Amino acid sequence: MKATLVDSKTGEIAVHEIPMPELQPGGILVETRFSVVSSGTERAKIETGEKSLLGKARARPDLVRQVVDYARANGVRAAYEKVKTRLDTLAPLGYSSSGVVLEVGEGVTEFRPGERVACAGAGYANHCEVNFIPRNLAVHVPETVPLEHAAITTIGAIALQGLRQAEIRLGETVVIIGAGLVGVLAVQLAKAAGCRVVAIDLDRTRVEGAIKLGADAGFVSTEPRVEELVHAFSRYGADAAVITAATRSSEPLELAAKLLRDRGRIVVVGDVGLGVARAPLYNKELSMALSRSYGPGRYDPVYEERGVDYPIGYVRWTEQRNMEAFLDALASGAINVAPLLERQRPIEEAPQAYNEIRQSGVYTVLIRYPEQNFSRRRVETSAAAPKHARAACESVRAGCIGAGSFALGTIFPHLRKIPGVVMESVATASGIAAESARASVGFRHASNPADLLVDPSINAVFVLTRHDSHASYVLGALKRGKAAFIEKPLCVRREELASIREAYAEQIAQEAAPFLMVGFNRRFAPYTEKIREFFSARREPMAIRIRVNAGYVPREHWAQQSTGGRIVGEVCHFVDWARAVAACPIRSVSAAALPDANRYHRDNLVATIGFDDGSIASLLYLANGDKAVPKESFEVFCEGAVARLDDFRALELVRKGKKQTFKSVQDKGHRKELERMVEAVLRGQPSPISFEEICEVTEATFKIEDSLGRSFAYQAPETSAEGIEVGSEVGSRLPED
Repeated sequence: MKATLVDSKTGEIAVHEIPMPELQPGGILVETRFSVVSSGTERAKIETGEKSLLGKARARPDLVRQVVDYARANGVRAAYEKVKTRLDTLAPLGYSSSGVVLEVGEGVTEFRPGERVACAGAGYANHCEVNFIPRNLAVHVPETVPLEHAAITTIGAIALQGLRQAEIRLGETVVIIGAGLVGVLAVQLAKAAGCRVVAIDLDRTRVEGAIKLGADAGFVSTEPRVEELVHAFSRYGADAAVITAATRSSEPLELAAKLLRDRGRIVVVGDVGLGVARAPLYNKELSMALSRSYGPGRYDPVYEERGVDYPIGYVRWTEQRNMEAFLDALASGAINVAPLLERQRPIEEAPQAYNEIRQSGVYTVLIRYPEQNFSRRRVETSAAAPKHARAACESVRAGCIGAGSFALGTIFPHLRKIPGVVMESVATASGIAAESARASVGFRHASNPADLLVDPSINAVFVLTRHDSHASYVLGALKRGKAAFIEKPLCVRREELASIREAYAEQIAQEAAPFLMVGFNRRFAPYTEKIREFFSARREPMAIRIRVNAGYVPREHWAQQSTGGRIVGEVCHFVDWARAVAACPIRSVSAAALPDANRYHRDNLVATIGFDDGSIASLLYLANGDKAVPKESFEVFCEGAVARLDDFRALELVRKGKKQTFKSVQDKGHRKELERMVEAVLRGQPSPISFEEICEVTEATFKIEDSLGRSFAYQAPETSAEGIEVGSEVGSRLPED
């Protein structure tokens, strides 16, 4: 299918062929009919993309600060590679579209195939022939509203939310500063609400256009008498000012303060400077608010990605309900968007649409898509695993699912340099990131996950997606007899682990040789190997201390939203490191957390892990530290000897008063784990980490989660089916958890 993408480094726009997006639970696949190229947001994005690296830095100083912080914590080279990876990508464009429902995901009951919908959201309502849209970012289009008009719904909702923030009332005078696309929509909506509307812009043509579209009066902002003219029109001064302009200057804000009456209201919708002097606002006791895009729910992953709506009794106007209200206004004829949508181009001419926006000054250009009637039916070409032991092979034909920053910056660069690896195919949920990775990394094909799993040319699947999607891809790879590498964790729920165990056992029963490996890279780090060698002849139990200065991650981050959060998603790394160093089965697990779940989501914890030989590991995983302190520290005590490892950069080995010191560039074992995995597949050997050990570590992280979910009251020890005992030292818990 076709998609319009922008090169993040150069700003060049082109139409690409990309795979179909993946249908996911909680959303719908929409065959796009129209999408809107706006003269504001998208034009600004392209202009930023065309800037030099220095120009990009000046435009986004917030991102520069993030890079500096990352460099301090991880080194300049790592920061450079991260920035380079981010720039070497193709990014989607668009955020407002309309189309027809193609397929409905699990759990979605409000939409059906064939229904007409308007869609919203950057990264979702893209300029693509087919898009995946989460349920709360789509609304039904009334029969009387043409789909080309419905395509502007998202932008209309932005204007509507700005007016809601201004709390406008019947008969009030509203000044709209900035008569671009959002501005003229705000003009019409304010008129429909019974207000008297004044439009102001730097461009006289835009002012005249706003008057034609319904403004009662319009003035050029540089007019010396603009303040006098507005006050004459409004008698007392404007009641509210909605700023839809886009400029680094604070002049629109200063102008609004002059035009308002005492105790008037300012709402900032556009990206403008906020450095206004105190006196103009203070002297009139003005109130000021910012309007967050198209309504409550915006930027909330629980609402947008997981589809959890806000109760209407508490939040009347969400972004979805604002979209519905705008469509109702279109259906009733209260507003007219036809004059704004006169320019159209087919998808093949999308780059020219952007040039037209920049050169002609039109409000918008519609991109038009043909009716393709896309079908997602697939033929299973390799549904069953071969019924024989895993054989050696000439090459590892890699199919990678996921192309996020970790995959692009760490896994792909290592994987493509390993002899015997063919970068066969890359797949992502959206299809856009897959095409970007194909072009930048050198994969032969871009695909979607479902097609990749059944592709007979692929013999090894690398799962590099978000944690809660791992289990389904693991099961898909096992079912088809493909070797599977899963970036940690293996899965996030016990029932998923049970399903994986069952699928693994079924392959063995069929006389197949399933291959599964989890990306527990730290056990393969060179310094970890040195520690294991240092204690290889031990006869006594070990005492292991692991301290992780993990850093704060807000609750709304996807890693926290996933089942098990960072405990299942990241603590598993360190449980595995202790398991690898002790080289002995885990016997017991207990944990306690600081009572700070509201802020830290139980990310400050101490876990104690007991092993069959009496060894004990103490794991401190902390989110309340300082970034200036190195992230990871390890100590091992045994038989009068000590090993100390600092952030995989420095190692001390001490025995009988003699100290060996090693220093190097940080190496956490990513290259080595991939080499070991590839070598095993090529030779037809088992996974470098046994399946039993992978399950044991996974179960141990679940036990840590269990322990943190208990109260302070004494609990009798219990033993799981896997033989891991939950100790009587139980974790803390806040009532609301």
